[in-house]
Amino acid sequence: MSNTPITRSSTGTVSSPAAAGNSAAGTRPSPAPRAPWRDWLALALLMFPVLLVAVDNTALTFALPAIARSLDASGVELLWIVDAYPLVLAGLLVAMGSLGDRIGRRRLLFIGSTGFAAVSAVTAFAPSAEWLIAGRAGLGFFGAMLMPSTLSLIRNIFPEPNRRRLAVAIWAAGFSGGAALGPIFGGWLVEHFWWGAVLLVAVPIILPLLVLGPALIPESRDPNPGRVDVPSIVLSLLVMVPVVYGIKILATHGLALEPLAAIAFGLLMGYVFIRRQRQLLTHGALAANRTAPLLDLSLFGNRVFSTAIIANVLALFSFNGFILFLAQHLQLIEGQSPSESGVAMVPALIATVLAGLLVVPLVKKIRPGFVVAGGLLLSAGGYFLVAFGDHGNGPALLLAALLVLCLGVGAAETISNDLILGAAPAEKSGAAAAISETGYEIGSLLGTAILGSILTASYQGNLRLPAGVADAVPAEASAQAGETLAGAVELAQALPGPLAEAVMTAARTAFDSGVHITATIALVLMTGASVLAAVVLRKVPTAK
Repeated sequence: MSNTPITRSSTGTVSSPAAAGNSAAGTRPSPAPRAPWRDWLALALLMFPVLLVAVDNTALTFALPAIARSLDASGVELLWIVDAYPLVLAGLLVAMGSLGDRIGRRRLLFIGSTGFAAVSAVTAFAPSAEWLIAGRAGLGFFGAMLMPSTLSLIRNIFPEPNRRRLAVAIWAAGFSGGAALGPIFGGWLVEHFWWGAVLLVAVPIILPLLVLGPALIPESRDPNPGRVDVPSIVLSLLVMVPVVYGIKILATHGLALEPLAAIAFGLLMGYVFIRRQRQLLTHGALAANRTAPLLDLSLFGNRVFSTAIIANVLALFSFNGFILFLAQHLQLIEGQSPSESGVAMVPALIATVLAGLLVVPLVKKIRPGFVVAGGLLLSAGGYFLVAFGDHGNGPALLLAALLVLCLGVGAAETISNDLILGAAPAEKSGAAAAISETGYEIGSLLGTAILGSILTASYQGNLRLPAGVADAVPAEASAQAGETLAGAVELAQALPGPLAEAVMTAARTAFDSGVHITATIALVLMTGASVLAAVVLRKVPTAK
């Protein structure tokens, strides 16, 4: 048997040096495809970093009380412990996706995985809040290498559309499954060990990838990448970091000059960034040793690609906006613990996984655009139940609405991701995956910020505390109750029975009025997104 090495090109085809020689001699090379089992094993290994990032996104939240006690962290420091990771992650996704196209997606994945595991291990033993914030920023740096790399490698490992679509469904299922496990897993680790275990667990999760990945995951890259444009990387950071920071502050503290100024600065840098990408694309096209644009704007000229990105953003918008008020309802109105509320949401999150897998054979009979539109319409249906339903008889209606919404998100997200990868050239799959991941981040942030701000404003405008409260507690406590539902619950706990019940009734009524308004707005947005997907994507053919 020949020992000639086999390599996979950036387009996913496999060839050997001998075949390349035949091609040079004028003979068309015969493909030497990998065994299918190697491809599926490679996909299994790619699930480890996907699970890691998904779990890490949600698990740390349940460690914050323990971190505050252990490191004597202030409220501002706790905010930065949470925010440092997504700020750096969002700022570097596009840069890292483009870098993977240049140096190799597998290489970038291994660099990111090794760095993520090492920084996690060190950060788990952080002696102060400042060290923990720095560690979280480091995790964001290496985390930005992971998600675009996994999705772009899937594009090249599975060039055949039907197999790729199933692989993308499994990838999305891993992400949803990790998000579901995060709160439960994080709570269990903190309860039985210490807060650092939430970070330290990254090491055993990532080891299988580092040990087996070099033998099973094929390398792929853009064959003509051009020089890296460092100013574009700096500009991308100046776009994403201020915008993400501004959105998060608006969601937390409401309207203020600082977050609005940050968003305005980010948008201005976005204009400068886009101008530079257009200049590089225009002037560098004819240069032999050109500086390539960090973001190939020509990708957005493809209507399928652009519409699928919009569908992704809105799917995550609807999901995170819903989770925002459902978590508050379960914990503050129904009195559930964080772990109990996490468990209550698991059936709906499992539905997300199942929906993503079930739509794979469905697109062989129904056009993908209509599947995406149907998924978004299901999400709208979930919000319809919330907007016009009665929330006063326990959490059953809201959990049923979450189930309907998650079915829609799972279906729309899986097919839209596949359309994104299929619409982009294989050599640009890293950049396409990074754009998709950036859409995830922006959709999640906007869902929390926009719907959260409307919910808070409505609550504050509709709350009517009983007259006796002013005589029973200090004015500061009443003011806090007027700001948030959590403040009202804390106030009620300090009052005698009848007055406490009256405060909770008023708070529940004000909160529910805000939920009805935000759900109606989300219902209109999701319905519009469904129509857009059906119209623009209607000509995408069914899978063969």
